Amino acid sequence: MKQATIGRWAFVVGLVVSVLLGFVTFSYATLILVILGLIVGFMNVSDSESHDYLVAVIALMVVGVAGLQALSVFGSLYTWVQTVLASFIVFAAASSVVVAVKVLLAAGKEA
Repeated sequence: MKQATIGRWAFVVGLVVSVLLGFVTFSYATLILVILGLIVGFMNVSDSESHDYLVAVIALMVVGVAGLQALSVFGSLYTWVQTVLASFIVFAAASSVVVAVKVLLAAGKEA
């Protein structure tokens, strides 16, 4: 299997696990999301996509942390939306750490 295919599948599985955590909880869910996020960061985000990806993750984290209260308009779905968003933030944060380190290393080589 190619690296890009593994990275895509890791992204899809991370999304599915994030949504499933809105319905059920299980042991090691956070660890699974972090591992999948690391796989995505290593295999799925190319150098040309790094800037856009990091900006998108920053926006996601701002919405997740600061704008979560605005989602209370969903009423009874609020808890589910909050859990899914928090799970996806864990997944995206792990991948963004890898991408950010890759960008920093590339910037260090250019200097």
